[in-house]
Amino acid sequence: MLLVVSLLMSVPAMAQSLTVSGRVTDKTGGGLPGVTVLLKGTTTAAPTDVEGNYSISVPSGTGTLVYSFIGYIPQEVAINNRSTINVTLATDQQTLDEVVVVGYGTQKAEAVTGSVASISGDALREVPAANISQALQGRLPGVEFSQSSSQPGAGMQIRIRGTRSLSASNDPLIVLDGIPFPGSIGDINPNDIQSVDILKDASATAIYGSRGANGVVLITTKGGKAGQKPQITYDGFVGAKTIFSKYPMMSGPEFVALRKAAGQYTNALDEADDVNTDWQDLLYRTGIQTNQNLGVSGGTENGRYNFNAGYYQEEGVIPTQQYTRYTVRGTLDQGVGKYFRLGFTTNNTYSLSEGSNVGLYGVLSMSPIANPYNPDGTLKRTVRMPLDEQWVYTRDVVEDNRDRWLSETRSMASYNTFFGEVKIPGVEGLKYRINLGVNYRQAQGGAYTGQGINAVNPTTVSTASVSNQITTDWTIENIVSYDRTFAGKHNINAVGLYSASDTKFNRSRIAARDIPSDGFQYYNLGLAAGEITVSPGDQQYFKSGLLSYMGRVMYSYDDRYMLTATVRSDGSSRLAPGYKWHTYPALSLGWNVARERFMESVSAINMLKLRVGYGRTSNQSIAPYSTLGLLATRPYNFGPTNYQTGLFVTQLPNPNLGWEFSKTWNYGLDFAALNNRLSGTVEYYITNTEDILLGLPLPFTSGVSSYTANIGATQNKGVELSLNGVILDNLNGFTWEAGVNMYANRNKIVSLAGEQQRDEGNWWFVGQPINVIYDYERIGLWQEEDPYRNILEPGGNVGMIKVKYTGEYKPDGTPARAIGPQDRQILDVNPNFQGGFNTRLAYKGFDLSAVGAFQNGGILISTLYGSAGYLNMMNGRRGNVKVDYWTPENTDARFPKPGGIASGDNPKYASTLSYFDASYMKVRTISLGYNFDNNAWLKNAGVNRLRLYVTAQNPFVMFSPYHRESGMDPETNSYADQNVAVTTGTPNRLLTIGTNAPATRSYLVGLNVTF
Repeated sequence: MLLVVSLLMSVPAMAQSLTVSGRVTDKTGGGLPGVTVLLKGTTTAAPTDVEGNYSISVPSGTGTLVYSFIGYIPQEVAINNRSTINVTLATDQQTLDEVVVVGYGTQKAEAVTGSVASISGDALREVPAANISQALQGRLPGVEFSQSSSQPGAGMQIRIRGTRSLSASNDPLIVLDGIPFPGSIGDINPNDIQSVDILKDASATAIYGSRGANGVVLITTKGGKAGQKPQITYDGFVGAKTIFSKYPMMSGPEFVALRKAAGQYTNALDEADDVNTDWQDLLYRTGIQTNQNLGVSGGTENGRYNFNAGYYQEEGVIPTQQYTRYTVRGTLDQGVGKYFRLGFTTNNTYSLSEGSNVGLYGVLSMSPIANPYNPDGTLKRTVRMPLDEQWVYTRDVVEDNRDRWLSETRSMASYNTFFGEVKIPGVEGLKYRINLGVNYRQAQGGAYTGQGINAVNPTTVSTASVSNQITTDWTIENIVSYDRTFAGKHNINAVGLYSASDTKFNRSRIAARDIPSDGFQYYNLGLAAGEITVSPGDQQYFKSGLLSYMGRVMYSYDDRYMLTATVRSDGSSRLAPGYKWHTYPALSLGWNVARERFMESVSAINMLKLRVGYGRTSNQSIAPYSTLGLLATRPYNFGPTNYQTGLFVTQLPNPNLGWEFSKTWNYGLDFAALNNRLSGTVEYYITNTEDILLGLPLPFTSGVSSYTANIGATQNKGVELSLNGVILDNLNGFTWEAGVNMYANRNKIVSLAGEQQRDEGNWWFVGQPINVIYDYERIGLWQEEDPYRNILEPGGNVGMIKVKYTGEYKPDGTPARAIGPQDRQILDVNPNFQGGFNTRLAYKGFDLSAVGAFQNGGILISTLYGSAGYLNMMNGRRGNVKVDYWTPENTDARFPKPGGIASGDNPKYASTLSYFDASYMKVRTISLGYNFDNNAWLKNAGVNRLRLYVTAQNPFVMFSPYHRESGMDPETNSYADQNVAVTTGTPNRLLTIGTNAPATRSYLVGLNVTF
């Protein structure tokens, strides 16, 4: 009897379980893949497959299924004991509109009134790179990414709408997940990025006040999706890295001819005319580049999560040079009840940079007719040239001594953001949110050079150094926001902010000589037998804070008329009382002409928006304690045993020091046409920067050379254009998309200190661009028939460099004087315009894409060819760059006669040989991929997405005069005081091509999988 009752009770229980299946389609009847089907009020969910089919098990025939998909209006359907439910989702135009991050919120692209450039994480990853700045180069109008180092893992110099400041930083503010980012941009894994939005004009950046003058880069990392079942993703690639081109050094026969033409040196003991040594071939290797990322994401009805782990390693083509990075990232966003949300985002990085100690100058300057081998085939320790003897290092030498000749930098960072949000009951659209950012970054550097390493003398003592720097940073933000639409047309979004932040930085370094054992390397320098040095200049500490209030109102009427008004007030601990606080206002307006009634008949125009904005921002990059006087120590000797430490003034106080201010007007036109297949933006801006920080010269009797004051002004103005189009839209299976952006920036110095019109030491001149060259202008070579050589160049010779004469002439037409320093010219290094392009062609499962960049005009400084590099001395002393030089039989050459008149070790005016037309166009990456999404056995195996691709990075360069001359990549790789024999003369703010690691070309194979 009991058994019968139990069976009867189980029948209705079993009958309540139900499997519901069906298909989700769009209005055309096409299946929608990836739609989330959720049983309302539970965590039970299922996704649709590539055909839009789904199947979900529910505990009973009652309840409601919620169908949701990005770009479509969610739909709720009652089950009502049905086993088959088919649903058609309607598009949601509002969610289909592109959404951009504008700081402390998001906004539809159609409603943005400031200047904002955006790129998705997927588009960014079309260029595989260790650093997002490398991936962004050429992708966004008005944003210039310039290479400052070519070593593995190196970042790039970022300039948004040009250079403004003369002595303070021109770097933009980086904001990661809503919190100002104090670390290195290389700490961020590109695979973790959801989007990058760049605020360019003051009406957009004013919300960041004293930190927004140089633009703002907003980086948003990936999050999960509500109602999404757990999803595992893998993204990875591996490939080989080879040199793009070798440095263009002379071969043995070419060098023999040069030395003979110069007639100054004869072969040394290790040299012979029949030797032809390629020292670069003996050094370079093929590097391996690999990137592996594994992630899991998902969500419930009221929460979402995303966790990722990444590994990246890039070997350089120079032995021991490599960059390794490990990243772990997680984000959680969870609703609690009806009114509360809590969450966090954590980004953690460990990186190791190695091998920066191995330079190229020693290899490039080697004589190509010097034999590196002894008669028995062993490698010589040194090679002797006419005036020089150099240590021999090859690939094997560097690898064998990697524990005796090393340089390492280990960095560990943790960037964390926590938030809590509450909806205010009874007031629709009103929220309070608190953000807390807590960041920590530590970098430890160590270098060791063993006895006799990289030295001619085998007994040269060993050296070592160790450094440590720590940055701690916290930010707390209290945000009240109100977002509501009235009468279906009036939308108001208001934000109020109160925030505080604090940054502390500490750096120390110690160096030592004569380390007892190679096993010590740079550890425990206290045991060094030689001198231990703690230089005051290598120790640094500062602490600074910022207190801020901000209010912003964004109003839109019927998506036709838009207004954004912002005011922010910042108080900084870096400034003196009375100057700590300043307020930054901004206002921008937008008019979407396409939504007017008179445009209804113009069906070809989908969007036509006019924008105008004005705002004021500041540059917060004033060094802490700049308002205070500083002292330094110096030891004094009062006899053989009596030493005292004295103090002297190194910086005069200036309690009136304030911020640099930038005022910007921005005018923009956004458009979309032909059913949104063609879209673009045109912008014009003008920025006036005042109260620029400059050193005011003082007489020597003051004891200091200058003191810093707000006494300068600059101006930036420019135009920007971006176009994106869908050329083929699924025409017989083909889809073709393309985009191009171009921009031009013009800046000038409006004023320097007082009535000063020029600062020749810094190459600054009123009325001229900030970055210029102040040097002689080369106009050719002196030929035999040229007149006045004996007047303009006393003692000069035929075939020497001819520079422009700017002096007066006598009545008979002869020059009044010889060429001298007063003939130096101001040469603008800035390009006429620059930009980038991208294209993607798809056919069924195949896709082919390319990304490139270009530049027209400007001057490229290559120190290889000039006097600072000591690689083009033209006298046969040691290795020389391959050049077309003047001889009596080759008078049309570009380079001077070997052995001619010299200035020091180089030809007279040799610095002018460094300057090249900086124009180029280069394809940065080409990728060919195939998507296996429609493969039946993969779907049965639970694979939602699988894409295999091959990529060539930096495959070729076109239209580059420098590339035609040298065969090299025309992009810079150093600052002017780096990777060069002579570090003075050219201001270090200028970028050059020096003897850094050679440019590379990579070939990669990659895989993207989603389960």
